[in-house]
Amino acid sequence: MASVLTSTTIRDAAPRRPVRARLVPATVVVAALVLLVVTAWAIAPGLFSSADPVVGDTAEKLLPPSAAHWFGTDNLGRDVFARVVYGTRSSVVSALVAVFIAVVIGGLLGLVAGFFGGIVDVVTARVIDVLLAIPSFLLAVVVVSSLGFQTINAAVATGISAVAVFARVMRSEAVKVRSTVFVEAARLQGGSRAHVLLAHVLPNASRSVLSLAVLQFGVSILVIAGLAFLGYGDPPPASDWGLLVSAGKDYLVSSPWLVYAPSAVIVATVLSINRVSRWLRAKD
Repeated sequence: MASVLTSTTIRDAAPRRPVRARLVPATVVVAALVLLVVTAWAIAPGLFSSADPVVGDTAEKLLPPSAAHWFGTDNLGRDVFARVVYGTRSSVVSALVAVFIAVVIGGLLGLVAGFFGGIVDVVTARVIDVLLAIPSFLLAVVVVSSLGFQTINAAVATGISAVAVFARVMRSEAVKVRSTVFVEAARLQGGSRAHVLLAHVLPNASRSVLSLAVLQFGVSILVIAGLAFLGYGDPPPASDWGLLVSAGKDYLVSSPWLVYAPSAVIVATVLSINRVSRWLRAKD
């Protein structure tokens, strides 16, 4: 007994190694700060720029970046930084609309197909295969051409082009969840199909879809910017990010900041979204 007590006492008295806290990588911190700034631009653009994004001074046209004009001025003397800031809301909100449409429609199709199976699954799977065979950007161009050239229509087109991706992921997760023990137990206890679907299958199958939605948000920003660049968004004097790049391409040699400034904002935002989403998935 004495030896046991002694060994226990010695073991308890031994210094314990400190538990290291999981530090957030510096790249994640930088990415989060970028997203915080972009979010603030979208919510309150007037706090970051007092310049008018629509009306400019032609006497100050095509000025290079300076302390007075951080991103320079365009061919009409408008402050490019102000136009980028005020165009953030349209770009971000349209991307959110696109992701919402893709998650709701694609998730619903995949959930029903994966849960019920049979002919419903076969038909839905074939439709998904057809949609996946079409390049998403080409499908978005076709849809927005049918709806009309507006940013909200570009958002709808982007969301429709991503429906198949979410449907396939949700269907795969629903097929795995429906065969689990707790779903079988819920059925044996007399639970209806609707109850089992909404209370057990949906919450467990939606985790991968939510992770995909974060990544799709960055992709949607790129697709909507590409559509605006091609002229499928709101016409000037709108200041969508893609439209700013399109308007500045004619001055790329003499005034490259008209292209590089909004392009840098797009790239920084998308890379930040991807970095944060990868870190969140790694933590899970």
